[in-house]
Amino acid sequence: MDTTIFLGASVTVSIDRPLGSKHPRHGFIYPVNYGFVPGVMAPDGHELDAYVLGVFEPIECFTGRCIAVLHRTNDIEDKLVVVPEDRDYSNEQIMALTEFQERWFLSVIRRQGVVVSPEGGGDEQR
Repeated sequence: MDTTIFLGASVTVSIDRPLGSKHPRHGFIYPVNYGFVPGVMAPDGHELDAYVLGVFEPIECFTGRCIAVLHRTNDIEDKLVVVPEDRDYSNEQIMALTEFQERWFLSVIRRQGVVVSPEGGGDEQR
């Protein structure tokens, strides 16, 4: 699946791990709202996952703009990064806000028209 088709688009995310909730198996706390795009299947057989940034309270559902895709180079899952229409985040901010979970994977940030590393360079892994 080419998840870059979501870049710039309005995306609705169903939140199954709201801000402040505890991961059921690994025990870490979610510092952001995290969920999935209903009806969009990912290669792992589950619905496509998404981080919701810029919303500072636990929520159940959110519609916003997809500003980036975290493409995992050592896993089959990509993660969308969805924000309110009036917000934007730098690559460094995205990496910092998703580090609680992404630290276990090698990822690149994909943005509309370009693939960038957290340092802002070309198609590099973190």
